[in-house]
Amino acid sequence: MTNNTWINYHHLFYFKTIAEEGSVSKAAEKLRLGQPTLSSQLSQFEDNLGVLLFDRVHKKLVLTEQGKVAFDYAKVIFRMGSEMYEVIHDRLKPLKPTLHIGALDSIPKQLVLEMVKFAIKISPCQITLSEGRLDELTRELVAHRMDIIITNFLGTGLDARGLNSKSISKKNIAFYASPKFKSLRADFPKSISGQPMIFPTYDSRLRQDLEHWAKLQKIELNVIIESQDVSVKKLMAVNKMGLIAAAPHTVTNQVLRGELLEIGKLQGVHEELFLVAANRKIVNQIAAKLMSNFSI
Repeated sequence: MTNNTWINYHHLFYFKTIAEEGSVSKAAEKLRLGQPTLSSQLSQFEDNLGVLLFDRVHKKLVLTEQGKVAFDYAKVIFRMGSEMYEVIHDRLKPLKPTLHIGALDSIPKQLVLEMVKFAIKISPCQITLSEGRLDELTRELVAHRMDIIITNFLGTGLDARGLNSKSISKKNIAFYASPKFKSLRADFPKSISGQPMIFPTYDSRLRQDLEHWAKLQKIELNVIIESQDVSVKKLMAVNKMGLIAAAPHTVTNQVLRGELLEIGKLQGVHEELFLVAANRKIVNQIAAKLMSNFSI
């Protein structure tokens, strides 16, 4: 093992303090160290890691991307050290395992609920839920600030970024609408040409597939509302504002209550859902079991 593989915990503590205080001078004052000494310790830590942890911008220290990752780990390391001391001295019970789940805005909330229920069955745990775009969630996953994400679209180069994926569902898409549009069932799909539609936004793979399908079928699309939020789209459809394209499991409750009905299925158009996780030396066991066993 070379010296570069060792983490000097004094260096790590100094780095964490500098990051929290936002400057070497403030950290030096807090630690009661000379500023040149602390600057030297930070330089040694960066040399050992082989990366710059801070950018010097207008005499201010700004964490680099590598610095942000290191800072997140530093906080966890010192928090775990404090917990270890407390547990050894019987001052508290060990904390529950944690699980951070990320979901695209377009993922149905019911599906996220099912995933959370499945995780809790695996083990009692503390769960954090985050929503966002795929690029945002992927960055968090690569930086190990998130354990698993659920998405209906896979970005390119997952393997190169140390990520692996699993398909958990592949469902055909159909058009749904309130009973007001029941007559459109006849002569489908021609009947929906020019009808008001509530579509996903252009950054959705489904939007691209729907437009390709419409072009092949020579259907005129009259998109009046765009949204990535499935709940919003269903609410609009229930309120008779237009047709939505969805997988059956996302509108089950609305169909059972008679609020929505199927207008017609789209041949060759489907929505596939994936779980994505990062390759990690310290594996989150709950995330690993979700990857292995969860499906819909």
